[in-house]
Amino acid sequence: MPTAKQLTIWGRINSVNVQKVLWCLAELDLGYERIDAGMQFGRNNEADYLAMNPNGRIPTLVDGDFVLWESNAIMRYLCLAYGRDTLLYPAQPRHRAAIERWLDWTLSTVQPTERPLFWGLVRTPPEERDMIALQKAADDAATMWRVLDAHLATAAMSKRRASRWQTSRSAPTRGAGSESKASRSRSCRT
Repeated sequence: MPTAKQLTIWGRINSVNVQKVLWCLAELDLGYERIDAGMQFGRNNEADYLAMNPNGRIPTLVDGDFVLWESNAIMRYLCLAYGRDTLLYPAQPRHRAAIERWLDWTLSTVQPTERPLFWGLVRTPPEERDMIALQKAADDAATMWRVLDAHLATAAMSKRRASRWQTSRSAPTRGAGSESKASRSRSCRT
């Protein structure tokens, strides 16, 4: 098992892409160190960070002398390197492909659809919001989420798997990260 000294995640805890990597680490019961980077923390445009990740985006994983960026690639790597055949990333090709599909769906469909809502409602002052554009974005998001709702309504999910999924939703507020539990709890409240 890697120790916190071996696995380092660069990225701020309020990034959805960092959070999903932290959930994966928690599911695999892996220790890690997290270093704040991005937005108010900066660092991701500094030469040493750009040497690791030329895109200057977060998260970036450092595992010993191996460096990897892109959240889904990081999760796939962690599962292959440390998880082996788990419910999170099964060995059976069809089961794994189903997992891969939903991982890629989050980047190709969810994030582009949700981005206008996030920026319009969270990052834009109320007096500057374009409510017509926000309503269209909300309608698009509702259509997108119905795809997942339909899948979950018919998917056979074992009690064990459902239980693991429920616990993984709170993973950034538990686990073996370097930040304190109180700090993680404060950072993850919505």
